[in-house]
Amino acid sequence: MSKIIVVGANHAGTACINTMLDHYPGANEVVVYDRNSNISFLGCGMALWIGRQIESGDGLFYANPEILEKKGAKIFMEHEVVKVDYNSKKVTVKNLKTNEVFEDSYDKLVLATGSTPIIPNIPGIHLKNVQLVKLYQNAQEVIEKLNQPDIKKVAVVGAGYIGVELAEAFERCGKEVTMIDLAPRPLASYYDPEFSQLMEDNLAKHGIKQVYGQSVKEMKGSDKVEAIVTDHETMETDMVILCIGFRPNNILSEGLETFKNGAISVDLHQETSVKDVYAIGDCATVFDNATQQKQYIALATNAVRSGIVAGHNVCGTTLASIGVQGSNGINIYELKMVSTGICETKAKQLGLNIKTTTFEDLQKPEFMKHDNHKVLIKIVYDAETRVILGAQIASEHDVSMAIHMFSLAIQEKVTIDRLALTDIFFLPHFNKPYNYITMAALTAK
Repeated sequence: MSKIIVVGANHAGTACINTMLDHYPGANEVVVYDRNSNISFLGCGMALWIGRQIESGDGLFYANPEILEKKGAKIFMEHEVVKVDYNSKKVTVKNLKTNEVFEDSYDKLVLATGSTPIIPNIPGIHLKNVQLVKLYQNAQEVIEKLNQPDIKKVAVVGAGYIGVELAEAFERCGKEVTMIDLAPRPLASYYDPEFSQLMEDNLAKHGIKQVYGQSVKEMKGSDKVEAIVTDHETMETDMVILCIGFRPNNILSEGLETFKNGAISVDLHQETSVKDVYAIGDCATVFDNATQQKQYIALATNAVRSGIVAGHNVCGTTLASIGVQGSNGINIYELKMVSTGICETKAKQLGLNIKTTTFEDLQKPEFMKHDNHKVLIKIVYDAETRVILGAQIASEHDVSMAIHMFSLAIQEKVTIDRLALTDIFFLPHFNKPYNYITMAALTAK
């Protein structure tokens, strides 16, 4: 029987632990250390909670320590692994409740330390009401403060997925919202300008002020934040939400091979450069099928898959990852946008020789008058091999299932020409005989 220590028990860690306990019951001693007081928190649902679209945050957990302990794991919450000796296979652990420090040994180690928010080193960053929103406790604190009558204006720093979702949430709470980003448009990392413009217009329609091309330099206030200062202007605010982005939590990576951004480099079995040490989730690299390279793509879905792969491998069953496409989506008010692989902007940054095809049409035939909306689709493909590298879709319809097909197409190296002949059914309730996917592929040059 091997002793397996798992450091961290959010999405990746929980998936790994469940895989080991469910598929190999009693085969190993599984010990878990997590510095938080809860596990498996669905952070992607925080904006729904803050924006009062769901009643509470209770449903944002899908596991708890008691469930894992019943399966046979030993769970130590509010215990932080502060050091790892990879040569002697020992970890140093601090009990955050008692400050006791002790050592534990392992046969195999799984690092699932996740990511940490990027916090700029600027004046005023520690003023009251300058908030992070990552953990359950962060969301709780923000919700409590939103009930205070003096919180009228909220500035959201960052126009990525989390920033845009929170901007909507605060507007739904009746706050005056300003969203600030150095980028020229919202969601610039995931979508090309024609899609970002749809989101920009959508936010503006609901009264959210957007400030792009500006860098935040300072927070001003005597005790609480009163203003946010960029390199262009000063704006009054009662609360600042930092959504600048995340970096891999690589605090335990000394002695391990790392990626250019500090993420722990792993192979397709999630094993690091040190034997018997695995890394999963947001602290580790993934293999990107669109670029055919190691990348850093921090998504909960990627984390879960990496945990499953690692769980089997640490228990002796060889299982290789099939890579990822970075599939993602967002729903703000009525607008739904999904993407997978790489967009045209990213492809050009990488110097790839690509072509694109864009098509817009109604989801259903024109005679279907009820619940019939336009759909915009753009497909990116290799100019020489014609293999699909990415896709973006936007509509007021739920178009999420379509992006799953494109994710599989990228994974399996399907060409734009094969996509044009794919058997896609027709029924007026759902689509057109020549639907937007088929037409986008057929019109590709």
